[in-house]
Amino acid sequence: MGSSREIAPSTRRRFVAGMASLPLALSASRWLAQDAAAQYVDLDLEYDGTPVPPARDGLQELIDGNKRYVAGELTAFTDLAADREATADGQHPFAIIVSCADSRVPPELIFDQTVGELFVVRTAGQVIDEAARSSIIFGVEVLRAPLIVVMGHSNCGAVAAAIAALDGDPIPGFAYRFAEAIAPAVQEVRGDEGDLLDNAIRANVTLGVEQLSSAEPDLAPVIGDGSVTVVGAYYDLASGEVTFL
Repeated sequence: MGSSREIAPSTRRRFVAGMASLPLALSASRWLAQDAAAQYVDLDLEYDGTPVPPARDGLQELIDGNKRYVAGELTAFTDLAADREATADGQHPFAIIVSCADSRVPPELIFDQTVGELFVVRTAGQVIDEAARSSIIFGVEVLRAPLIVVMGHSNCGAVAAAIAALDGDPIPGFAYRFAEAIAPAVQEVRGDEGDLLDNAIRANVTLGVEQLSSAEPDLAPVIGDGSVTVVGAYYDLASGEVTFL
């Protein structure tokens, strides 16, 4: 985390001017150079575990698990000691969840999945920076997870900071980087009917899906040929319900 001081007015003006011209299709993060990505070493790690289900089955498991969570009928955590022991020597998650770091958005609880089932990547506003992207690539290339879910949530403070920055309002210094990354999504829906924050949260999910789907040379080919499925999702803090977009 950076300093908590507010961004100076001159910096905010430069931020707003720069972000206003960015199209949604432009990646909000600097992807690793292709020559560097080409040096990725296949670790050839052998992970024991049950076979990973196809993406469509994994998605249905997430839907069913969320229904249990909403109903307060979790079933995944009845024997955590045994689950921990069973996965001590390896992991075989069936889905990668890219979600906000908000403490109210715990993917394992939301989808009722125990130890070893989900490979979770969390940043404020589910911003996909270099570290997040590399983690996702690890989940796909090494752990062989066939499903990626990019999940935003209601009342996201990171998206609210991006809106504030674009409006020229002061935001804490630590919020600058993720506000910068989310700004293209805000610009895409500015002027649309409905609540700007909620529209921007959903647009930010779409932005994340598009970033992964176009990420060369690693993710775009496997997503394009159907080997890996990427979907967007929206989590409602009040109801606990996940809607797949």
